[in-house]
Amino acid sequence: MNRLKLFIPVIVVLMMFTLFLPLLMDKDRDATLLPSVMVGRTLPEFSLPSLHDPQKIYTHEDVLGETFLINVWATWCPSCKFEHPYLLKLAQEGINIYGLDYRDDADRALAWLRDLGDPYKVTLFDPNGELVLDLGVYGAPETYLVNAEGKILYRHVGVVDEKVWNETLKPLYFSEETFSKDTVSGETFSSESVSNGINAIAPSSKDSSSKDSPSTESNAN
Repeated sequence: MNRLKLFIPVIVVLMMFTLFLPLLMDKDRDATLLPSVMVGRTLPEFSLPSLHDPQKIYTHEDVLGETFLINVWATWCPSCKFEHPYLLKLAQEGINIYGLDYRDDADRALAWLRDLGDPYKVTLFDPNGELVLDLGVYGAPETYLVNAEGKILYRHVGVVDEKVWNETLKPLYFSEETFSKDTVSGETFSSESVSNGINAIAPSSKDSSSKDSPSTESNAN
């Protein structure tokens, strides 16, 4: 019986290898294609506080009326810091961006925005990941393009940079179709970011406060 126990780890490894071998052998499989069920649908209803003013509660109706981006970020996300300067540039050009800070420490998030600058019209604070769960977010950063009527037109997984903006998001953002109910939806993925594991997965609630990174927000309404 004791000798049989020695083979249990080997058996488990063989079973796992058998399960994952088809995925490893599938050279045509694109690991970056992670579908979002919310693309093409209406922005989920939410009720979340402003990071800057926790007493101020925002709902989905407060953000409608103009085309905008929702940028999912957190201080524990390395790529979010890399992406931040370009978001500041877009904000300076008049692009409407709402921040969605999730599973984060509020003080660190505020310090982050204070030190690095604040590209957001409002930063929604989602410490329990309620809205990100409804959106189908699996990591950070992620950015959603939403039209004035609240329809999610596009989802981008990974860092938004000049290439992503000019080739994908900008044409949609300024397209007349952005304001149409019949706009065709889609999504893009930063293959380099995803394949290299740059997209950060949210830590558990109890672990998020232990992550390093300062933060802050200054443009709350």
